[in-house]
Amino acid sequence: MVVVMAPDATDEQIAHVAERVESVGGQAFVSRGVVRTIIGLVGDIESFHGLNLRTMPGVADVHRISDPFKLVSRQHHPDRSTVWVGPKGHQVPIGPDTFTFIAGPCAVETPTQTLEAAEMARAAGATLLRGGAFKPRTSPYAFQGLGVRGLEILADVRETTGLPVVTEVVDARDVAVVAEYADMLQIGTRNMANFGLLQAAGEAGKPVLLKRGMTATIEEWLMAAEYVAQRGNLDVVLCERGIRTFEPRTRNTLDISAVPIVQSTSHLPVIVDPSHAGGRRDLVLPLSRAAMGAGADGVIVDVHPDPEHALCDGPQALFGADLRALAQAVRQLPPVLGRVDARERIRG
Repeated sequence: MVVVMAPDATDEQIAHVAERVESVGGQAFVSRGVVRTIIGLVGDIESFHGLNLRTMPGVADVHRISDPFKLVSRQHHPDRSTVWVGPKGHQVPIGPDTFTFIAGPCAVETPTQTLEAAEMARAAGATLLRGGAFKPRTSPYAFQGLGVRGLEILADVRETTGLPVVTEVVDARDVAVVAEYADMLQIGTRNMANFGLLQAAGEAGKPVLLKRGMTATIEEWLMAAEYVAQRGNLDVVLCERGIRTFEPRTRNTLDISAVPIVQSTSHLPVIVDPSHAGGRRDLVLPLSRAAMGAGADGVIVDVHPDPEHALCDGPQALFGADLRALAQAVRQLPPVLGRVDARERIRG
């Protein structure tokens, strides 16, 4: 069951609802969004019915949810959500009616490389900078990222370019330090089912970009988002990045059908990562076009000033003519489909 509070509900009214639920042995998980607060209830449904929650001050509605994921479902939140990323005065929207372009280096290597990649991304129309300071890799001998030094570089580049930062956190113990530097926390495919990390990210007070696990079903993906929402954070953006199939010609198989399916099921924004889906530079543009056509709320791509010498995922990183072609598609296609460039709706 879910209690939807009115937009003007006070903290006292929210606390009163939680106290009443707990008085009959239930649990109340308060999740605060941009517009309103939602309280997810766990416990005996019949005992909740006897509380007359719908009549309490500050309560807008009460829903019995059949989906296993309650807080991220559209059953109680029919309108799709917009997540705002960045500091007050420069908040970038990700959500319906807009198209958000996120770009940057897969891994932070040096201050010069990161700044050059950020400038490339901004020139191409990106409004958010992605960059990895912590890199979970298949091989323990591969480049694992610069850690806190990488976070410092990203913060310096944000200061220079004005682009809010999206970066991955791989360990629950690192959530606090990553949140100190980042504007948005990314949970990668290998950690989608790391429930302790999801809960810690949900408590960090920053928007979360949640990538689909490489072998995860859509329901498992949404249940992972529920872990974040249950810890008080409804500012979650889902990212389809391809799933592992029997086909070896691409790095992963982009499940483009996941975009409309998730949007019809959940109110959360959905973006696509064509770089990690295809794993090849020549596939990024056509997969990005497919994402736009399917109604994705944005794309996140790798760019690098010198891909041949990149320490991570050089074969899929865009530069030069390939990046210019994608920038042109981002300018031309979303407006045809009724989308507004996120740059036009940055909230000051």
